[in-house]
Amino acid sequence: MKNKTAIFIIFIFTLALFLCHGSAFAADGIESLKTFGASSKEVFLFKDVKEAELFEHTGKGCLNHMWFGGSWPDYGKITIRVYVDGESAPSIEMELFMGHGIGFQDQAAPWGVRRIGKTGEPSGVYNTYRIPFGKSVKVTAQLAETSPKDQPFWYIIRGVENEPVVFNGVKLPDSARLHLHKLENYTAQPLEEFSICDAEKSGMLYQVTIAAKSSQFTFLESMVRAYIDGAETPVFLSSGLEDYFLGTYYFNRGRYYNEIAGLTHLDKDRFEFSAYRFHEEDPVFFSKGFKLTLRCGEQTELLTWKAPETTYTTYAWVYEW
Repeated sequence: MKNKTAIFIIFIFTLALFLCHGSAFAADGIESLKTFGASSKEVFLFKDVKEAELFEHTGKGCLNHMWFGGSWPDYGKITIRVYVDGESAPSIEMELFMGHGIGFQDQAAPWGVRRIGKTGEPSGVYNTYRIPFGKSVKVTAQLAETSPKDQPFWYIIRGVENEPVVFNGVKLPDSARLHLHKLENYTAQPLEEFSICDAEKSGMLYQVTIAAKSSQFTFLESMVRAYIDGAETPVFLSSGLEDYFLGTYYFNRGRYYNEIAGLTHLDKDRFEFSAYRFHEEDPVFFSKGFKLTLRCGEQTELLTWKAPETTYTTYAWVYEW
């Protein structure tokens, strides 16, 4: 009985401390939070400048929403850049559609999940990526060279000062920054293993988008490999490329979209696909470096799937600190 009483007293004392600390933290946190942002309606930004500034904010916080509208040839190839803390080269530089999980400028709509979506044709593209910064943030846009100039553009950019980045109850360090690792139009040889992300710091894999094209779908046999903390032996994140994106049998049932993964483009005649995969629910953490690789086909101790040359564009989003 004494042991039970002691345990109960300790529990009540711990709970009281937690509630007091939690209440104080919540009060301080709420008072320090401040929403900022900008919205522009039918502005003509692409006349005489190559890169147009959309928004800039000074302070510490987190971008948490962007939306873009417009309609012209190669709209999906607009380049969006995010400069954090005064950096001269942006840590995020994305083509609009690929940056939202869409390859081959696929116009399928409407669809949307919590983090990304596309509600119109060709625009209504949005994201709720958490992009932290410590001193400042700037967002710019630039037309593709193949697009006509002087186009009307709509956009919304919003964030919150002093907002932390939290996934599944895990708060990332204040020094965490979101980086985009890109591989564009890379033609891999049969059975070649190649890197789509090579990070040197500590961090967390956040999201991956892949767009690929070949002369057959054998390249989908690739097992996704994660080399964590300099390990020579990988952690296999999938038994095939389609099942990394939660698909099966070479995506035999067509497009799908959910909170974890989605197939945003599939052309069975041209052997093309694009898909996105979030790692919020099954985070991949590392502390001494991280490399993520694909293989053009696959080879195990028992079987070989030799794919023909395949061309890939890949986006790997990684929080690093």
